[in-house]
Amino acid sequence: MGDLEKAILISFDESGTVDSVLKSQAVAFCQQIKENPSICSICIEKLFFCKLVQVQFWCLQCLHEVLRVRYSSMSQEEKSFIRKSVFSMACFEGVNDENSVRVLEAPAFIKNKLAQVLVTLIYFEYPLIWTSVFLDFLPSLNRGAVVIDMFCRVLNALDEELISLDYPRSPEEVAVAARVKDAMRQQCITQVVRAWYDIVSMYRNSDAELCATVLESMRRYISWIDIGLIVNDVFIRLLFELILVDGSADQVRGAAASCVLAVVSKRMEPQPKLTLLRSLQMSRIFGLVTGDDESELVSKVAALLTGYATEVLECSKRLNTADSKGVSMDLLNEVLPSVFYVMQNCEVDMTFSIVQFLSGYVSTMKSLSPLRDAQLLHVGQILEVIRTQICFDPVYRDNLDVLDKIGREEEDRMVEFRKDLFVLLRNVGRVASEVTLIFIRNSLVSAVASSADRNAEEVEAALSLFYALGESLSDEAMRTGSGLLGELVPMLLSTRFPCHSNRLVALVYLETIARYMKFVQENNQYIPMVLGAFLDERGIHHQNVNVSRRASYLFMRVVKLLKAKLVPFIETILQSLQDAVAQFTSTHSASKELSGSEDGSHIFEAIGLLIGMEDVPLGKQSDYLSSLLTPLCQQVEVLLVNAKVQKPEESPAKIANIQQIIMAINALSKGFSERLVTASRPAIGLMFKQTLDVLLQILIVFPKIEPLRCKVTSFIHRMVDTLGASVFPYLPKALGQLLAESEPKELVGFLVLINQLICKFNTAVHDILEELYPVLASRIFNILPRDAFPSGPGSNTEEIRELQELQRTLYTFLHVITTHDLSSVFLSPKSRGYLDPMMQLLLFTSCNHKDILIRKACVQIFIKLIKDWSTRPYGEEKVPGFQSFVIEAFATNCCLYSVLDKSFELRDANTLILFGEIVLAQKVMYEKFGNDFLIHFVSKGFPTAHCPQDMAEQYCQKLQGNDVKALKSFYQALIESLRQQQNGSLVYR
Repeated sequence: MGDLEKAILISFDESGTVDSVLKSQAVAFCQQIKENPSICSICIEKLFFCKLVQVQFWCLQCLHEVLRVRYSSMSQEEKSFIRKSVFSMACFEGVNDENSVRVLEAPAFIKNKLAQVLVTLIYFEYPLIWTSVFLDFLPSLNRGAVVIDMFCRVLNALDEELISLDYPRSPEEVAVAARVKDAMRQQCITQVVRAWYDIVSMYRNSDAELCATVLESMRRYISWIDIGLIVNDVFIRLLFELILVDGSADQVRGAAASCVLAVVSKRMEPQPKLTLLRSLQMSRIFGLVTGDDESELVSKVAALLTGYATEVLECSKRLNTADSKGVSMDLLNEVLPSVFYVMQNCEVDMTFSIVQFLSGYVSTMKSLSPLRDAQLLHVGQILEVIRTQICFDPVYRDNLDVLDKIGREEEDRMVEFRKDLFVLLRNVGRVASEVTLIFIRNSLVSAVASSADRNAEEVEAALSLFYALGESLSDEAMRTGSGLLGELVPMLLSTRFPCHSNRLVALVYLETIARYMKFVQENNQYIPMVLGAFLDERGIHHQNVNVSRRASYLFMRVVKLLKAKLVPFIETILQSLQDAVAQFTSTHSASKELSGSEDGSHIFEAIGLLIGMEDVPLGKQSDYLSSLLTPLCQQVEVLLVNAKVQKPEESPAKIANIQQIIMAINALSKGFSERLVTASRPAIGLMFKQTLDVLLQILIVFPKIEPLRCKVTSFIHRMVDTLGASVFPYLPKALGQLLAESEPKELVGFLVLINQLICKFNTAVHDILEELYPVLASRIFNILPRDAFPSGPGSNTEEIRELQELQRTLYTFLHVITTHDLSSVFLSPKSRGYLDPMMQLLLFTSCNHKDILIRKACVQIFIKLIKDWSTRPYGEEKVPGFQSFVIEAFATNCCLYSVLDKSFELRDANTLILFGEIVLAQKVMYEKFGNDFLIHFVSKGFPTAHCPQDMAEQYCQKLQGNDVKALKSFYQALIESLRQQQNGSLVYR
């Protein structure tokens, strides 16, 4: 064994016994040999005389790399030598010397590598240099199976490396592929097809594997060769014989089916395509996909039938003549039963989209009215396919019920998978609503009667179909219960499924009832049944906490919808919910993890909606509310007293419990309108005020517990809406307590609360705001940076994001103050000290902020302040220095320099709105400051921006006129003209 062979063996060793240093040396030695100018000769010699597969692979790999990289620089002699040597190996030539090695007797991966080398030569040399490569190969096929197999490997490699469009190709590869295909069509493809036919005919009974290999190669080429070479009496007959002969090997039958699928899928004009499809007499093979056989043959025939049906359907869409439509529909009607069977019972090929095909077929039905018997039958089969496809696998039943990691993944997968199927269901429902409803009814009936081992999945699927169908029904159809709906909804309400304990079944059952509530709205006799479903163990009392919480939310929606119709049932409902209410606010329940919006508090919202109606007599209303609020408030008072003496480890459970109680009271209050609690029934309002008094104590006992502060803030928001102006006496204490300990994150929530107060009560909050503003301003201006926030790596921290959110909310706050006539707050003695930082921040932001909407808000603030604080030309200056600041800083920097910057994108819709506000600001400044503004703006600002005198004069005329639209249009043209004369260096920084 030579040094090279040893080095190759060492470099390929994966046993772990070879020293790593030695291995590195071996790899380096092999790499060094690759650089040898005679490397091709070395490799070919080794291939003829070395039997070690590692050496054979290395040599072929090396040849492949050298050809790809150095082909253009090789001599003609070297190319010729490689070509002849490699071709002789592939054709089994020149192997008479008993010492020589037969590469074709090596393992498959060596032969595949040899095919890759040959294809590389074809890439560079066919047809111009190596004209006869395929014609030379064909006579060698007489040498038997080993050469035929090699020929197929070359054809397959040519398809994979160059021709097939399944892989991304460079423009150069696309051009070479076109050249190779054109040459093969002209020169040799007829002979290649003849060879395929002869080989398959000869070996069909003796070598199934070889036959299947040849057919697989042929399948790849059908898409681009002349279809007449395959679609003729001789070859098509052979393919169908192979598929249909029962004794043949499945791999041959399957490979023949794949070839027919390639014929069916070939791109053609629709009329000849339809003629071709009709000529195939595909009904011969329908019987091959019935029964329980799950062999590879069945999956190949299934792919053929679905492909055939898809192509027939495509022809029917593209052809308009009555004859063609008739032929295509006949062919479809013939194949569809088998296709439906395939969809329900076989593994369908991934390239075939069941939904896409069925959607296409359903869309052809839209033009048919009424549907014929065949179509009605097919609608039923389509619905059966949908039902089968949306069924969960019983294997996951336990995972889905407890919703562990596997269950959650399966549920998410199924939700995504079902989307298109439900769209299809709705389309079918529009085309044949009655058939669809009958199918759903029968599915529910059969699901209830089915055996326990399939019950849960079948019931869930049937209910899901009924739920999804609701999306396509009109409100009118829902209300009247048109067609079978009037039978289906009562049936749903009265049915008790044996598998109701199953989480998925229980959830979809409740969702479906909620979806069809418009029917119950019109048919009040079913209200007791609806209440039963939501209040018993099917809903809020379900053993699964996820179901009971979802039931609470859906019940709240039902109450919203039925409202006054539920007054006679209030006593029953409240009695039924007693334990659920008590459980929600118990310490044990509070310690459990809450899940977002479905935290269970919706029970209280539902109760609030029920007892908060004016239809409920005042005495009853007071009793109901008192029976809920009093124990809740007492619980809070006890917890607060205990909190002062408890051990620290007890605190989290108590805090969680208080949170639950606040959420419950908050949800309960949503049912009471401001008019009811302040005007018509103030006694009810008093009860909420007393509750607010109790809950405000939480801020004193737990001043630094953020979740509790958030919950109390949320309750104050509610009370502002519910109690209206009568909440005022409680605000100073509440706001002072909230502001005392707030972090930047909480300041955001605090500002949102103040904004709500201002928007609701306008100038009535002046005194409260006058006290609060200096404290807020002091805190916020100390926290926020004076200039822009840092950007770049490391700047996206939680702390910076919180500060950015605070700054955004501050701008909204200042905007709300100014637009509600409260700007005098900024001028109070305590607030005067914060006027300058506020103005500087607004100026910087109006010129530079990345968010155009924030810039617009700041410009609007300036406009309002100018209007509020400028009494001139008739009176004294209200705010000393304000006018000169606006004229010298705001006007020049924001209204001129910032819009000259190229980042000010005038083609953007939001930026154009900001530009409009900037123009309006100039108009307001002229109205309030007169020539003081105009002279400074035109004489100081314009020259710096190189504005021509005539355009400055035109600007003055437009500004002094009354047409703001004309002013905006002129100013935009002026800015675009000035931009061309300077480079944006004037922008305020």
